[in-house]
Amino acid sequence: MLELSRSSSMVEAFTDPAGYQRSAAGIRETKVILHAFHILERTLDEFIKRSAVFDVVFWDETRHLALRTGVGGFEQASRSLARKLLFNHLLKIPKVSVYVFAGLSDPKWREYLFLRKPMFALVNDGGTDQESIDPFAAQRLLCHRVFLYDLLTSGLALALLTGSEFRDSKVLSFVYESKSRRANDFIPTPVRGACSTAARALEDKAKNVTLIPSLTSIEVSPTLRVLATEDVVLEVASLTRFSGSREKALLFAFLLHLVLLLRLSAQDRARILEPMQAEFKRRLTSDFLPTVFRAVDGAITSLNTTIDIDVRVFIALVRFLAENNTLSVQDIFGDDIAKIVEDKLSSFSVPISAFSQFAAEFLPFPALASPPTENRVGLLPFSNKIFDDELALIYGPTDDDSAGACRVDETEEDEGVESDEGSDTDEWDTGSEEADEEKTSAPKFPPDVPRTGYFDDGALFNDTRHWHNHKKPLLPKHLGGEAPTASTTEWQRKKRLRADQRFMKTLHDQAATLTGASGAALQQIRIPPVSATSNQPQSKKHSYTRSTTSKATQKQSKADIIREQNLAQKAQKQFTESTTWLTERIRDLDSETSVSAVEKTLLDLKRNPRSNEPLVATELALYRLHRLFQHWILDPERDSAAVRDKHSVTALRTIKDIFEANYLTIDIRKCTQDVLNVLGFSAYTNTLTIASTTHEDRRLTFKFVKLIKSKTQEPLHAFMRIKEHPIEWQLRVFGEYMDRSMDSQVDPRVSFKPDAWQRQVLDAIDDNKSLLVVAPTSAGKTFISYYAMEKVLRGSDEGVIVYVAPTKALVSQVAAEIYARFSKDLNGRSCWAIHTRDYRIHDPQNCQILVTVPEMLAIMMLSPPLAKVWTPRVKYIILDEIHTIGQQEGGSVWEQILLLAPCPIIGLSATVGAPEKFNTWLEAVQKAGGFQHTFVHHPHRYSHLRKFFYNIYEEPRSTFESISTHKSTGRMRYLHPIAMLAFGPRSIPPDLALEASDTLTLYRALAVHGDVPPSTLDTLDPLKCFPSDRLLQQKDVIAYDAALKAYLSPMVAQFDPSNPVAPLYKIIASLEDESLSRVQAKVANTQPERASFTENLVHLVCDLHAQGDLPAIFFNFDRTDCEIMAKILRCALVAKEKEWRASNPDWQRKLAQYEEWLLRAKDRERAAARAAKSKVDPNEVKTETVEWQATFNPNAPLPQFSFAGQHTSYTQSMLEEELEQLGRWTSTPKWALLCLRRGIAVHHSGMNKRYRTIVESLFRRGFIRVVFATGTLALGINAPTKTSVFCGDSPFLTALMYRQCAGRAGRRGYDLLGKVVFYGLPMDRVQRLTLSKLPSLGATFPVTSTLILRLFNLLEGSGYAPAAVHAVQRLFRLPQVSFGSEEGKHQLLHHLRFSIDYLRRARLLDEYGRPFNLFGIASQLYYTEPSNFALVTLLRHGVLHRICAQPSVIQAKRDFILLMSHLFGRRYLPRSYLKAENTGEIIKTSASMVILPPMSDDARRVLAAHEEEILRIFTGYALTYGSQHGAELGPDTRLPLSGTELGGTLASHTVARFGTWLQETALRVVARSLFVANSGHDDHFKSVIDLARTARRGLNLNEHAIPSFAPIFATQARAESIDRDGDENGNRGSGHPHAKHHAPTHGFALNAYILDFYTHGQLQPLSEANAIRRGDVWFVLEEFALTLKTVRGVLEQLITRRRERVDVKGGSDEGDGEGEGKSEDLDSGFIDMDDPTENDDEGGDGDGDEGGKRGVQAGSGMGRAKPSWVADRDWRVLEVVYAATEEFDEKFKAIWA
Repeated sequence: MLELSRSSSMVEAFTDPAGYQRSAAGIRETKVILHAFHILERTLDEFIKRSAVFDVVFWDETRHLALRTGVGGFEQASRSLARKLLFNHLLKIPKVSVYVFAGLSDPKWREYLFLRKPMFALVNDGGTDQESIDPFAAQRLLCHRVFLYDLLTSGLALALLTGSEFRDSKVLSFVYESKSRRANDFIPTPVRGACSTAARALEDKAKNVTLIPSLTSIEVSPTLRVLATEDVVLEVASLTRFSGSREKALLFAFLLHLVLLLRLSAQDRARILEPMQAEFKRRLTSDFLPTVFRAVDGAITSLNTTIDIDVRVFIALVRFLAENNTLSVQDIFGDDIAKIVEDKLSSFSVPISAFSQFAAEFLPFPALASPPTENRVGLLPFSNKIFDDELALIYGPTDDDSAGACRVDETEEDEGVESDEGSDTDEWDTGSEEADEEKTSAPKFPPDVPRTGYFDDGALFNDTRHWHNHKKPLLPKHLGGEAPTASTTEWQRKKRLRADQRFMKTLHDQAATLTGASGAALQQIRIPPVSATSNQPQSKKHSYTRSTTSKATQKQSKADIIREQNLAQKAQKQFTESTTWLTERIRDLDSETSVSAVEKTLLDLKRNPRSNEPLVATELALYRLHRLFQHWILDPERDSAAVRDKHSVTALRTIKDIFEANYLTIDIRKCTQDVLNVLGFSAYTNTLTIASTTHEDRRLTFKFVKLIKSKTQEPLHAFMRIKEHPIEWQLRVFGEYMDRSMDSQVDPRVSFKPDAWQRQVLDAIDDNKSLLVVAPTSAGKTFISYYAMEKVLRGSDEGVIVYVAPTKALVSQVAAEIYARFSKDLNGRSCWAIHTRDYRIHDPQNCQILVTVPEMLAIMMLSPPLAKVWTPRVKYIILDEIHTIGQQEGGSVWEQILLLAPCPIIGLSATVGAPEKFNTWLEAVQKAGGFQHTFVHHPHRYSHLRKFFYNIYEEPRSTFESISTHKSTGRMRYLHPIAMLAFGPRSIPPDLALEASDTLTLYRALAVHGDVPPSTLDTLDPLKCFPSDRLLQQKDVIAYDAALKAYLSPMVAQFDPSNPVAPLYKIIASLEDESLSRVQAKVANTQPERASFTENLVHLVCDLHAQGDLPAIFFNFDRTDCEIMAKILRCALVAKEKEWRASNPDWQRKLAQYEEWLLRAKDRERAAARAAKSKVDPNEVKTETVEWQATFNPNAPLPQFSFAGQHTSYTQSMLEEELEQLGRWTSTPKWALLCLRRGIAVHHSGMNKRYRTIVESLFRRGFIRVVFATGTLALGINAPTKTSVFCGDSPFLTALMYRQCAGRAGRRGYDLLGKVVFYGLPMDRVQRLTLSKLPSLGATFPVTSTLILRLFNLLEGSGYAPAAVHAVQRLFRLPQVSFGSEEGKHQLLHHLRFSIDYLRRARLLDEYGRPFNLFGIASQLYYTEPSNFALVTLLRHGVLHRICAQPSVIQAKRDFILLMSHLFGRRYLPRSYLKAENTGEIIKTSASMVILPPMSDDARRVLAAHEEEILRIFTGYALTYGSQHGAELGPDTRLPLSGTELGGTLASHTVARFGTWLQETALRVVARSLFVANSGHDDHFKSVIDLARTARRGLNLNEHAIPSFAPIFATQARAESIDRDGDENGNRGSGHPHAKHHAPTHGFALNAYILDFYTHGQLQPLSEANAIRRGDVWFVLEEFALTLKTVRGVLEQLITRRRERVDVKGGSDEGDGEGEGKSEDLDSGFIDMDDPTENDDEGGDGDGDEGGKRGVQAGSGMGRAKPSWVADRDWRVLEVVYAATEEFDEKFKAIWA
């Protein structure tokens, strides 16, 4: 699926706008054009509300599919007219741009592509011809599909309009990636020929159909003439020729209806089609209507105007005239219409009496269905103080009818809930003791909710136990929970200890790579317990404070004097030692003759702690300058500009280092002044030297090279002086070395000098404010989280800070960094913990830093027990990558956290579009919670990103031989940011930054080509814009950048890229790379051939290596392509290595020596034995020599054929150990292990987690330097790289993903400059990508029916704790979807009231909002909605009991798993996979059945009945609300986008008899839109989707939030009967039916992967036959296993704990039977569940089997006797569910053991 980014352009091809007319047989089901306008505007409005940028395009080539060319008659004529009317209507909408093209070869279309650069086309897929008897259907479909393929191969991605969804702030559709190839290469010639023949035949059939006029210029949208309706009617009449009296009468009526429509309201036109004789209908559709339709079509085309038409009104008019043929025109229509008839239509009028001939053609009206208002379901009584207040907006405080339906017994004064005027002392007092007793008693069921006999006892739910381990309480004993019921065994404790040790080793290794401490001890900050420091005597602290403040005025004590003397002596000793050490090192350096050797030695010396001393650092830097100038003087090319720039940059950088060391003597000052003078920077002497010497005058350890003549003080070497102004020189070559700080200052709170924006962050955290920080990658956000953590740790021993990361991989990484940074002794408690759904490290409820994912934090915040004792302890919540809130999957959970948060939050992100808009909402949320909020937006990167385009079209200079001998091909060409404006954008993105050199080249281009006035050019002169007395800083360049772009912006806004004389065109041409300018635009803007892409890959990587640009991450959003590229690169290295080994004599000689050494192995063994027996002289120094052959591996990759880092602490033996573990315990492919040996890796979610963790670690260590990755490395993972490479195009490479991936390059502290390389992408795509704008964070719909249920549980279970009450109020008052939007607010509240009534009828809530026992199923499976409600329904109606009651337990277990597969394991199979021959072969050779058997008839019947009940509930509410609030909502007569009002212009007293008759016979709708009612639809709805999509204005319903079961119980088809409708890709939704509208409603098949695995327990068939990706198998099976455990746990609570409800004494749980005390989850406080890094196909350390045994043992408690209070049928259910769960879990554990 594609998430349409708000910033992306698209072409929306309404090739079948007349598709709103569905009937092929006639007009009975025809949608009138008014209804079609409404659908069209509503659809476009959905795009606009989501800030989509789109155009509407009509292609004449595709009209045949819309017109159904070849069918002729009524259908073709009506479709042609509808297409024209819709087109004309679009032209009247100011917010929509419309274009018309003849076809893909139309020059205007190509011009449009060049200027508008659409990202993709949203198209109609054409449907199928399977059921059509039309002989031209196949021809139309063939032409349309070939057209789509030509569109796809032209480089434009396609998305399907059919099945598109508007969900929250996103548009979801299936996307076909573009293939920039020649279509003829893929479409066989016979097919192309058949298409041409079909096109000619269709054109011949459509020759009489008028075309929509093409555009003369794509810059000008066509406009319509505004004519009087009567003039258009006359033109229609003139184009019509009828001779018979019947036809003339019908024509007169038709012309009259055209005149009348403008005067009729939408209500008047809401009607069913008049019943008529079949023969009369046939004549109308076969002769009359096609003729007048063609006439109307021709008239509006020739007049270039439009008109309204309504066949239903026309036929109603004929009927009225036939039944009232004695009346006059004035009587029927009034004087106004009568005058028009007399003046304009007299030539076509007929006597009214002539219509008597049609009286017999009409039938009596059939008996209408009973009004839905008579059969609607009323709202059940309900009252809850918190929710009553929230619902007041849609009911109103004085709405008695509504209140009576909503509130419990409010009509009786002495019962129920009092009004808001009650006592303030008890907010929850219901007003009477009787009511209190009623609320604490068992729930009462309303009489219209029948009992089923299953789980109907009405017991309230207590949410106190873990979801997947029902025997373990949520709260530990110290927080008020139950005590553990059993102790662990010795074996269990040992196993836990081994797991703990393994985990801690892995964590320590990961922490070492993250902090750069590999091979050294971690430098943790040890924080003492606050309880220990608080016990210190307060007087000591005050005494210390006083002594420090008065020390200056007190006389020094003797001890102080001695202390100072000792410090002075120590400093003198250190100075002497450092001087001696420095002298020795300088002597060693003097002996080195090569420059490279000197640089290496100086680099090594930097690692010595002495190098940090100012004296040593300054003199070593000065010595480097000394050797640099010595080498420069002797350089034979010393006069060249390149050499001068190189040495000048190095010298100036070194001078900066000397200045920052803050150490100065007279000699040092003289040397630095000489250097600055000789280079031409004498003006900077004062700002680059300290004002006075800081130490006693001492001579240098060496004699500095002479640069200045002694007598004249002139430079000794003139060639060293720069040849341009120092400002221009700095802009040209010194940009990346400029000072990057932004008003940085020393701050004692952190160890670095924070910039101004970072100090603002520190201040906000110190003041306990909420924060939103938006700053690009590399800006320096990392410290924020850890500063807040340290603050909480130092503040108390109980406070909690929660760090929320979007992925589990990021959770593990952050936890490792926390482990590396902090240490705090909490008396047995852990300082930190990890909590994800798969595993838990330490105790999440008993730590101070919790690292988790959003879903787990939401669960904890919605837990009633935790709301009392844990939630109040939370002091801060850190939301990293907060822009994830804008994603479709999971975004609502982030929003829920923000709304439920009981404390300030810290939101961090680098990629938020329109952050001010998002911050406005966030600030409102935080202020509602009582927290002050600060917004910090820092838009500047610390290190620039320099973009390059790899010129794949230029032949490499030489073939690849080896990495070491490779010379750069020079094909990586620089892209100037302004040069990328070539495609014609209308604005410059705010984050398009210019480097210093870019500003200089842009200024020079403006001066030459920009036609800039001299005065303006003078103000932009860099010599006048920059200071001349100091080195330039990055902030200076930023200001100059802004000035240049401010001047350039008006030119960009008016830029025509097709005008070569435009100044901006010339500027861009001058800035474009010369090599790229030689590539033809047509070639550069086409995706390269696959062969060229793969052949040049090795050159690309070797070029990066030769230029020093590795390590690099190569991003491609196709997993398979990532793997292919890694294999291609390795194969190229292996092939060349093999050639080299075979031909190199030195290698052959070395190999011979090695083989000879191997032959002497026995001699060495004997020598070693003799040496061991000989006596050893104790005074003899033992020496051991190791021959090189002992460590030589002839099969190891040679360095010149490997990208592995050669200078890292990672040894070959460490690599071999890692590879052995990966090969032994994981299913990592062999090719991936071989790639690792050569420093090449693949990183995507399909690779196992252990492999990915090792790749990340080795990448940070510098061993792996080439990684091919999808977006998995883009989201916060610490993988610093020098270069980010985008390999190939993809629709998933969005503006957001581009910035995330590109941001990996040039990380702060690693590089001063990051590089971004585009490889294998079209140039225009590169330009659009780099200039794209980030999407703003759109709203999600954060409230589902399940969440509403959980909120009631939170309130009830926590005793209406203040934190819970405030959280619920914020959730409904401040969600993004309703922020500033009355429509969104009403939609949310309507859904809330809908859901309450549904939950009441589903017996999940009582009348006061208390949850029932089946709440556990719905709540704990919240992420599967609506499947969770489906399971509740099946349980309540005994389906599970009937399944389990079968005599065969085996069959019962299988049927249970089958049912659960339908509910929780839904994966659709693609139709291409379901051909009978294909599935037959697969099933024959595999253990899998592949296709899931249908759901049982019993279950389907129950779900279908419940679906009808859901529709009745929601329809009933809609009707109730619509009827009671109709006056407030107003008339529904306005189109949603254009705002066109269709209220009619005739007053009631002027419409005469026909108008009165229309009003009397019109449909009266309450909930349905009047525009939909115009097509004959009343308030009877066919489905939930029908209700949501066609509801009237003001009744805003969210179809995706209503729990519909239709996709779950839809009838499946077998393989041989699969319908070809829909999409060819099977996996359109997720594994759960909450993606319900992605599923086809008929002719589909489900994947039987769950049932197949339960049957055979094998891994290979799932991958091969069921087509589950190997990397996904663990996740989908684990998800299902957890679901089974949840169901088992809730059922056991319901069944075995009923004793509490039947025991009059309220007995305890102790009699639950044997095995109750055995804990499935041992929870030592360390690892709670099996870590997926241990037990998935990602591996494990061999203890997966033990983990499996533990799970089986823990779940085998059903062998105990049935408790006496449990019914036999309930016990049978529990036995079957237990047995099936254990069997599935045992097989699941076994395959990973």
